[in-house]
Amino acid sequence: MRFSLSNIFKGDKVIWMIFFFLCVISLVEVFSSSSTLTFNKSNYWSPILKHGFILLIGVVLMVMVQNIDCKYFKIATIFLIMLSIATLIWVLLAGHTTNGAQRWVSFLGIQFQPSEIAKGTIVLAVAQILSAMQTENGTEEKTFKYVLYVTCPMLFLIMVENLSTAILIGMVVVGMMLYGRVSIRKVGKLIGVIAVAAVVLISLILILGKEEEPVANDKNNLTEQVAAKEGEKKDESIVDKLFHRAGTWKGRILKFVNNKETSAKDFDLSVDSQVGYSNIAIASSGLIGKGPGNSEMREVLPQAFSDFIYAIIIEELGLVGGIFVMFLYIFLLWRAGRIADRCANNFPAFLVMGLALLLVCQALFNMMVAVGLAPVTGQPLPLISKGGTSTIINCVYLGVILSVSISAKRKKKKQKAIATNGLSLYPSSKP
Repeated sequence: MRFSLSNIFKGDKVIWMIFFFLCVISLVEVFSSSSTLTFNKSNYWSPILKHGFILLIGVVLMVMVQNIDCKYFKIATIFLIMLSIATLIWVLLAGHTTNGAQRWVSFLGIQFQPSEIAKGTIVLAVAQILSAMQTENGTEEKTFKYVLYVTCPMLFLIMVENLSTAILIGMVVVGMMLYGRVSIRKVGKLIGVIAVAAVVLISLILILGKEEEPVANDKNNLTEQVAAKEGEKKDESIVDKLFHRAGTWKGRILKFVNNKETSAKDFDLSVDSQVGYSNIAIASSGLIGKGPGNSEMREVLPQAFSDFIYAIIIEELGLVGGIFVMFLYIFLLWRAGRIADRCANNFPAFLVMGLALLLVCQALFNMMVAVGLAPVTGQPLPLISKGGTSTIINCVYLGVILSVSISAKRKKKKQKAIATNGLSLYPSSKP
């Protein structure tokens, strides 16, 4: 067999093209926005080389996963559920804390967020439930209950440390149920219950949450300040450890709700640096931006290479570049819908739509935060923000979508062949 790129990148070519554009934008913007990291490491190339290596690992895994038959994803469901629950409990009891959030665990020297694995696991489990319970008139009555049994325990474990991720996954599950023809009446009741629960939760956060003291944007002693806060948490009770994020949530909610217009001279950038510098970056961008590598806010904007990279993209590439990135994600969702329509079975169709919704909803979350339409959540921009295991896992999700696209294409060709050969089975009555 001859070696060719088509033998390696066998999945949907449009998905690969979208991924290519996202990778190029990621490499350029991460390189541009990592000035703080290069200063701290005293190595100009270290951050981008590490990020490029992670993307390379992601590409390798995408190629590997796209060659796995979709039926094997079903077999992995139970194992992944047990792994997700075990690691989520692990992170709550003995996870590593970074920037006030206890979301990481280490295994064999590799640090990762269990919630990243749990996101895909929930989508995989819900897709399997929806496909198994399909009837001619929608899903069976018990489908709704089974979905809640599987998702609620993991969502609760995620919510304790990462409320925004739990909300994101909840939205994806609701979208999958609507796409999977679960009773609209039941989904509507669920949305109503979620709305009431959200009001109660926000009320408890505002009542019980202790507002954190503002941390000045001082890069010289930022590490010491964070370490001091983490040291104070060692003597907390179990209840305090479970709900210590309430103060952070309260601060973000109040900042978003009380986001009244403030004059430039009265705005305190040392306290609200993320929102302030992000707004400055976007406001100074113009239509075509300042050009790649010419960002001014990257020097002072915290997490410019991660949570707020979209603001740097707009500053350097302008409104045109920001819209282009947004449409890449929307086009990814549309293309996933086309792949799902070609699937002969329900499970791969639900799986593809669930994973696409997961990636696109997270991207929209990040963009809304950057432009001030949502409170700060800490959600990175998928496949663009500088990341470690999260970037690799997102590449695996795309690999699953590509795997389904390959099997859907084969089945479509087979159906055409059967239809063509079927016509030739009936000889003409003419002599």
